[in-house]
Amino acid sequence: MVIRKIIRIDEDKCNGCGLCAGACHEGAIDMVDGKAKLVRENFCDGFGDCLPECPTGAISFEQREAPEYDEKAVQEAKEKSKMDAVNHAGGEGGCPGRRAARLQPSADTSFVPSGRVVSRLGQWPCQIKLVPERAPFFDGAKLLIAADCTAFAYANMHEEFMRGRITIIGCPKLDAVDYSEKLTAIIRDNDIKSVTIARMEVPCCGALQRAAESALKGSGKFIPWQVVTITRDGKILE
Repeated sequence: MVIRKIIRIDEDKCNGCGLCAGACHEGAIDMVDGKAKLVRENFCDGFGDCLPECPTGAISFEQREAPEYDEKAVQEAKEKSKMDAVNHAGGEGGCPGRRAARLQPSADTSFVPSGRVVSRLGQWPCQIKLVPERAPFFDGAKLLIAADCTAFAYANMHEEFMRGRITIIGCPKLDAVDYSEKLTAIIRDNDIKSVTIARMEVPCCGALQRAAESALKGSGKFIPWQVVTITRDGKILE
């Protein structure tokens, strides 16, 4: 035990909104009986990311005796959380379409009959709406964010763009959602090495590009990225 700065939660002021628990990247705060509680003192780093999120002013700093901040335990808990998210998304008893898995497309195509192509999809699921925000297959990944139609319009999509990348796809017009928040979490919370955005030339695909660009900015990371625009007749716009 050491004397250090740590957060204090006033339960009388807490309205149970849970915003502080979501803002605590270390996982030190849980919601217990409708109130926020500092349940893992050794996970609290004393930086107070939770403070500005609290709408009632229930959180403050105090200097007191507490366990030392345990960075190793925090990292282990984060890794476990990643795996739990994958299992929850599609484990036994869940929807098979959401069952997360890393696929291993073979680099050896010698067994493939002449003229036959192979899939380069590196993981499942691939829909932005279904893919978990954290998953082992994102670690160290080159990420391809592609509009649904690109694989149908561009004949060599698998070899030129999907090969060696983790591919997630979507159509903001059909899904009627803004992907920005989810894409931000994926880029921010995983070790993404690069981002390629593949879109169609049609105006509605602009929403996918804007969401990806917003996510890159919101992640706070500096990651190499590029945009590739494909025409309806299967050409790449220069």
